[in-house]
Amino acid sequence: MPVWINKSYIGRFAPSPTGPLHLGSLYTALASFLQARSRHGKWLLRIDDLDTPRNIKGSADSILKTLDAFGLHWDDSVVYQSQHLGIYDEILDKLAKNKLVYPCSCSRKTLTAIYSGLCRNKQSPRNSPYSLRIKTDERIISFDDELQGLISHNLALQHGDFILKRKDRIIAYQFAVVIDDDRQQVNHIVRGFDLLESTPRQIYLQKTLGIATPGYMHVPVIIDEQGYKLSKQTRATAVDVRTPEAVIFGLLKLLKQNPPRELQHAPSTEQLNWAIDHWDPALLKNSRAISSGFQ
Repeated sequence: MPVWINKSYIGRFAPSPTGPLHLGSLYTALASFLQARSRHGKWLLRIDDLDTPRNIKGSADSILKTLDAFGLHWDDSVVYQSQHLGIYDEILDKLAKNKLVYPCSCSRKTLTAIYSGLCRNKQSPRNSPYSLRIKTDERIISFDDELQGLISHNLALQHGDFILKRKDRIIAYQFAVVIDDDRQQVNHIVRGFDLLESTPRQIYLQKTLGIATPGYMHVPVIIDEQGYKLSKQTRATAVDVRTPEAVIFGLLKLLKQNPPRELQHAPSTEQLNWAIDHWDPALLKNSRAISSGFQ
């Protein structure tokens, strides 16, 4: 381990292997990387590969190669969620024994945006597909996001009892990410604004499980000309690894870091060193979306 690493800060980047990294993903990775490195902390890489129907063969390796090509080098070994399935089920079993989760056989047709708790007090037939939901209550879950300010949710009213394990037996994102971050001792999370709504649910799980809550920083997402977030669903193209200096410089501008013009054609390593020394996330404060100026 390099002597400059500050063990008190542990961040991470956790992409899903559903395709190659696009500009929006690399933008979030860069913000997370700069926050960790500016604090002389560790930056971990986890591949969130539990949603197997959406995984694309070869994507995980492609992601690793892309990050490496742009100089975003991670600490420690890469962690793959799919290698720890037993841990999720073990914790689910404990929640079930404490009567904190229950089976739900509701179909999508019967569901509303906020789950009504229809199955909470009824015996679901175990010979038919069912999901596992956690019981929520009307307590207020609040956290102070470093960019978006104070966020408060009443889970029962705004989300209802949410799913921890899907009907197809796949562990839900909300549950897995909480367990994984705790296992890796992650204490600071930088991710996109689009995941802000998930955070109160994850904090509720942390409180229920008696584990620490990390600090959160939700950076604005990049949107296209039509106002849609850059994503695989909107057919965002893979980032071009042939010109890393142009891409890094453009991303630093999107992150409002105002890189000096003389750095525009400098090697990406030089650009990253400058960005680490001058990283100021406060320039993104209260910003939810940024329009992309290049592809």
